[in-house]
Amino acid sequence: MSPRYRDESDFRSRPSKRGSRPRSKQRPAHDEATTAFVTGIDRGRYTLLVDEGLPDERVVIAMKARELGRTRVVCGDRVDVVGDVSGDDGTLCRIVRITERVSVLRRTADDTDPYERIIVANAHQLVIVTALADPEPRPRMIDRCVVAAYDAGMRVLLCLTKADLADPEPLAAMYRPLGVEVVVSRRGEDGSALDAESVERVRAELVGRTSVFVGHSGVGKSTLVNALVPDARRATGHVNAVTGRGRQTSTSAVALRLPGQAGWVIDTPGVRSFGLAHVEPSTILAAFEDLAEVAAQCPRGCTHLDSAPDCELDAWATEDPELAPLRAARLVSFRRVMSARTEPAGRAD
Repeated sequence: MSPRYRDESDFRSRPSKRGSRPRSKQRPAHDEATTAFVTGIDRGRYTLLVDEGLPDERVVIAMKARELGRTRVVCGDRVDVVGDVSGDDGTLCRIVRITERVSVLRRTADDTDPYERIIVANAHQLVIVTALADPEPRPRMIDRCVVAAYDAGMRVLLCLTKADLADPEPLAAMYRPLGVEVVVSRRGEDGSALDAESVERVRAELVGRTSVFVGHSGVGKSTLVNALVPDARRATGHVNAVTGRGRQTSTSAVALRLPGQAGWVIDTPGVRSFGLAHVEPSTILAAFEDLAEVAAQCPRGCTHLDSAPDCELDAWATEDPELAPLRAARLVSFRRVMSARTEPAGRAD
């Protein structure tokens, strides 16, 4: 029997798993995207504020578009979104683009970790909250936060809490020569967490700025945020009497509007270490224009620390007898901050 005649109907074409149409490298321009402000992040969902400051301002929920890949969206970012931006219940839009950042506050897990972690974006001011007692202040931690802020080009405000338990002046005197603004808060005489005058002093430094709050757990950071933004309802904790450490209560960064005034407060989780592997010493020096001008005359490779031979900063500190006390204090503070970049992060006690 001769073989059966075969035609094209006897053949079956198996479609390719990748599809027959070649992928295009062109991506949508999203020209009609809406710009929004990232106020919070929770398990892959982003809370955004659309039309900020306008009569139809509204909160929308978004997810990150696939084309952003591993690019991280953080609190404080300005982003472009597409999709349903009505803010109605059950709606979801997509973040397709991150606009250029004005500033980026970063840290690493320790001083050997090459991976940078962006804490917040587009903040004008870093507010370092530390208690004067219960728990004890940790100057090395403050130093590291100052370095990170100057690296980001941010203003620094040091807020000393629990001033009713200890004298704030010795610690404040360590940082004023660096150009750090210092405000002091104390607990109210009626037993309240903060007295009204203390809250107003801090509030005056926040108006017109986006300020990010950082500090160890238990220093009163969330208590201060709740006083500044009564609707915040940030959880507060207590200090362990045995370890002297606070219990972490904030679990994610969140942006809160300062009531009745132009300004944002970004509260962050408490931190125990602040790695500076991403910061170059030259960046720290550049933040102090008067010292940088003098240091330009130093020998090649000068570290500008106490152990550095022939450092021009030593002569500068003593050349004018009238200015010597102020210059010496500024130099000591600068070198302490500079050394924070080279010392192990640890607990930054």
